[in-house]
Amino acid sequence: MLSGLRNAFKVKDLRRRIVFTLLMFLIFRAGVHITVPGVNPELMKQFFGQGQLFAFFDVIAGGGFLNFSIFALNVTPYITASIIVQLLTIVFPRLEQLAKEGEEGRKKLAQFTRYGTVALAFLQALGITFAIRGAVVEPGALTIILIAFTLTAGTAFLMWLGEQITEHGIGNGISLIIFAGIVSRLPAGAESLAEALRLRTVGYGGLLAVLIVALLAIVLVVYVQEGQRRIPVQYAKRVVGRRMYGGQSTHIPLKVNMAGVIPVIFASSLLLFPLTVTQFVQHPIATAINNALSFGRPLNTVLYVVFVMFFTYFYTAIQFNPVEVSDNIKKYGGFIPGIRPGRPTTEYLTRVVNRITLVGAVFLAAIVTLPIFTRGLSPLAVSIGGTALLIVVGVALETMKQIEAHLLMRHYKGFIK
Repeated sequence: MLSGLRNAFKVKDLRRRIVFTLLMFLIFRAGVHITVPGVNPELMKQFFGQGQLFAFFDVIAGGGFLNFSIFALNVTPYITASIIVQLLTIVFPRLEQLAKEGEEGRKKLAQFTRYGTVALAFLQALGITFAIRGAVVEPGALTIILIAFTLTAGTAFLMWLGEQITEHGIGNGISLIIFAGIVSRLPAGAESLAEALRLRTVGYGGLLAVLIVALLAIVLVVYVQEGQRRIPVQYAKRVVGRRMYGGQSTHIPLKVNMAGVIPVIFASSLLLFPLTVTQFVQHPIATAINNALSFGRPLNTVLYVVFVMFFTYFYTAIQFNPVEVSDNIKKYGGFIPGIRPGRPTTEYLTRVVNRITLVGAVFLAAIVTLPIFTRGLSPLAVSIGGTALLIVVGVALETMKQIEAHLLMRHYKGFIK
């Protein structure tokens, strides 16, 4: 590991990319501590600090949500906009055509995503600002609009920051910003843990049990994230001119969890929406909905599992098209041993993808509900955020693979032995 880090800093281009990424992280962390003008920070902490409703957003924002900083919304509007654009490519043939046009088409879709991010950020900022108008120093239409514009500008800047990391840094800019926000909460978590141990509100036995569960969860996440089913493909020999092509064997790597952490984020947003609405409505029905859908309640847990599994299948269907893969195999003279080309290949791929996706969906549902079923071990068990764990481990693995690729291109040994 240490030799891999030394090799990474020996390569000038890679060293420049790593330093650039760290500088972008520094800018992001500095912005988290800049409070939006016109609001009372203490009242904001009292308002958002009640319960665990906004805990997920604060973890993703690296503490910027409870501080109501200029980066309070973080990049969640960008994630929502990108999901919407991907869904629309299935509905509208014109967008589907753009997705198949290569680099130029992807640039246009990225532009649509940027526009959608700004629009969603402004609507979300306007709603939050209107809801917390009691904490505004000088309430008024102009002040509310100014705060909403400030939050929108913060999200737009973070989106630009992520694109710069992707282009000039080590890649995965948006994911790395979320990663940095989650990891930045570790010192505060360690401080709270030390205080809990000092006050004896948490015992060492409970702490040890939580740490063991967390370590096992990390191992399981790495195992499943890297797990794949390899479908063998054989290409027949063919003569083109005086040259002979084909004849080699290869495989199609089908990941167990193709959807990544997107289903978890989408399911969380869907469950948090009614809770957010009922938080600002004083009515017995709103109170009943809020109690039924609160974290840890049976209805909340059941819906969370159902939504996660549904969106895992849905997003996997977007990512992998068995018909298209089957046509490409047939087009280049390939076949799966024992399976006829064409429709039988499509049906076989569909059957395999459905089976391994079931494993991935159950895995995601188990990880996100882990805090609910382990909180009996210790009050600290609830702090094991399944979503945060998935994001951190997934982004760390992808970043390590990208650095590994840079090192292998220059004949250096990387992190993976």
